[in-house]
Amino acid sequence: MKKLLSFCLGILFTSTLVAGEVGSDCTFKGKKLSGKVQFVTSFPDFKVQIVDSFPDLKVQKVNSFPSDCGKWQEVTSFPDFKVQIVTSFPDIKVKYVDSFPGVP
Repeated sequence: MKKLLSFCLGILFTSTLVAGEVGSDCTFKGKKLSGKVQFVTSFPDFKVQIVDSFPDLKVQKVNSFPSDCGKWQEVTSFPDFKVQIVTSFPDIKVKYVDSFPGVP
């Protein structure tokens, strides 16, 4: 019984500490991870942690044509998705890059 309980608790804590995986089609939770993004403090589509290593997605900030995977154009209205920047318990981890955005 103790082994089963510790196994279940281990799975629970491990799954909450690891960020989600971005699909090879550049989607997460059914949302395409390119396009116009609005940074919010509440009610995001997903939470993002900015990291320097081992990202789930490499993101390039652009001013126009955010159509490729990982290219984000910041907007204040009519976003394709909303993101909240967090320091812990993210849905995905991203690294900002100057070139070659996308799934690592």
